[in-house]
Amino acid sequence: MTVPEQLIARSNALGADPRNTNYAGGNTSAKGAVTDPVTGSPTDVLWVKGSGGDLGTLTEAGLAVLRLDRLRALVDVYPGVEREDEMVAAFDYCLHGRGGAAPSIDTAMHGLVEAAHVDHLHPDSGIALATAADGPALTKECFGDRVAWVDWRRPGFQLGLDIAAVKAANPQAIGVILGGHGITAWGATSEECQRNSLEIIRTAEEFLASRGAPEPFGPVVPGFEALPDAERHARAAALAPVIRGLASTDQRQVGHYTDSDVVLEFLAREKLQPLAALGTSCPDHFLRTKVRPLVVDLPATAPLDDVVARLKELHAEYRDAYRGYYERHAEAGSPAMRGADPAIVLVPGVGMFSFGKDKQTARVAGEFYVNAINVMRGAEAVSTYAPIPESEKFRIEYWALEEAKLRRLPKPKPLAGRIALVTGAGSGIGKAIAQRLAAEGACVAIADLNGDAAAQVAAEIGGTAVTADVTDAAAVQAAVDATVLAFGGIDLVVNNAGLSISKPLLETTERDWDLQHDVMAKGSFLVAQAAAKAMVAQGIGGDIVYISSKNSVFAGPNNVAYGAAKADQAHQVRLLAAELGAHGIRVNGVNPDGVVQGSGIFAGGWGAQRAAVYGVPEEKLGEFYAQRTILKREVLPEHVAAAVFALTGGDLTHTTGLHVPVDAGVAAAFLR
Repeated sequence: MTVPEQLIARSNALGADPRNTNYAGGNTSAKGAVTDPVTGSPTDVLWVKGSGGDLGTLTEAGLAVLRLDRLRALVDVYPGVEREDEMVAAFDYCLHGRGGAAPSIDTAMHGLVEAAHVDHLHPDSGIALATAADGPALTKECFGDRVAWVDWRRPGFQLGLDIAAVKAANPQAIGVILGGHGITAWGATSEECQRNSLEIIRTAEEFLASRGAPEPFGPVVPGFEALPDAERHARAAALAPVIRGLASTDQRQVGHYTDSDVVLEFLAREKLQPLAALGTSCPDHFLRTKVRPLVVDLPATAPLDDVVARLKELHAEYRDAYRGYYERHAEAGSPAMRGADPAIVLVPGVGMFSFGKDKQTARVAGEFYVNAINVMRGAEAVSTYAPIPESEKFRIEYWALEEAKLRRLPKPKPLAGRIALVTGAGSGIGKAIAQRLAAEGACVAIADLNGDAAAQVAAEIGGTAVTADVTDAAAVQAAVDATVLAFGGIDLVVNNAGLSISKPLLETTERDWDLQHDVMAKGSFLVAQAAAKAMVAQGIGGDIVYISSKNSVFAGPNNVAYGAAKADQAHQVRLLAAELGAHGIRVNGVNPDGVVQGSGIFAGGWGAQRAAVYGVPEEKLGEFYAQRTILKREVLPEHVAAAVFALTGGDLTHTTGLHVPVDAGVAAAFLR
């Protein structure tokens, strides 16, 4: 394998195991010679994981490639630690060619250390030693002289110089523990470097396990134990919208719920409050989890209303405390405060709620706090947890380089941060709506009576699937609960589930009538009711969209049950728009007609029935519908999806109670 191929293989192997490093955390490098295309001579270069990449999924395109001679020449012009941030811009002048990723802040560490291969990782076991109050002594006890200690220093050029100096002074060492931060290892070959990284990580794990105290978090606090599974998940579903609404005070957030054994055990212990107050230490951790979490201080069995009231009090206190943290450390040139809401909320007996701008960011924030719990456990097991000072956390959180990285992020999509539930989304119109909402940035829950179809659509768009019968109130509530547990809350509901049976009045049975009204009239009511309850608890508004029909206002032949059910839905839009507007919830409808292609309703027999009514072949039904319209155009599922997006995408913020026709123009169905 080439040197870059060796580096990618090593990176992927290390990144595949969460014991070695966290998602998008750490970086790896290799040095080697290439032919300079300008001179034709060999040139030594450094391949290093670029800024923002993830080791487990790293490809060669994610590497930055720099000329080693130019990178090391920066030592001669380094202006000192007070101006070390200037060196990041200088890395661009060391690049070999125009391709590759942007060099990260840790590039100096990799380039200045005299070793062909270098790994910088964030293993929980290594950070536990790095954050222990007597970390240097424990490192010596654990590793002897095979691993050295480096005092905390913010990542940057000076840290690279420090590690290079420690390696030069300790030729027998295979790596270092970075105070408050992580580990760095090196080797003459890629295999040796990987072996040394794993030796440090596994030796630290064994040391903590053999030498550590059995209950590092203290005894269980009565009443704070984990609730039984069903009760825990029901309470989490009830609390999630409330917590998300609070966490979205400054900016709408997506949530993630975690109730792993690691989390629940930490939340039940005596040291929960004091350790949580100390916050996380590794820069990768607190950049995603914020300086510290919000911790509910009530037992798991406290009445739900009491927990909600206490959450609101604690949230106000948290915002005041965060503003105080900012004001204590901000300087004249500091970036503006980005937001005072928590990224991590801990509820004893229930679990952890983590938040971010999208689902992945929210999930990763939770994963990082689990890493932090493991770090605290390890440090407390052998010593006392002593993270880096608050002032240092602020220097990194509000680092000019971090601010510049945030400004380079692409503009969010129109529905970014929005959470949608679409019923009947396993096929046809519902599927098209789900696809469009996801493409516009929403997190989407796919609900359908056909669980396999829902799962397939969810897999295609990266959503979550729910098997749901909308005629069953318990199933509807379960679908809403599943949505809020998957994404933290709910903002946008599309009542699309439906069916149709085309018969004249004298042939329409009571069962025909009941089935269509149960699915469309009653089903829409149940979904709107359950969703509105969650939206009201969230307190940040929302959208409910009914997919009604041209037949809600048009009296077509042989259609009494379907048309009446659709008219019921249409009037629910008006009634709920009037009722829910006080909560910022907008309710609108879409009236399609003649959507034949991809339609589950038409494929299920409705198409054959309507074709018989109109006396045309079933395969020509779409064309027939198109020709009877003003525009002479066939209506497709994506046209209905476009109307849903138009109503919810942000341009019609002052519109509620509206029905949008998507029928290519049917004069008899014009709204009056």
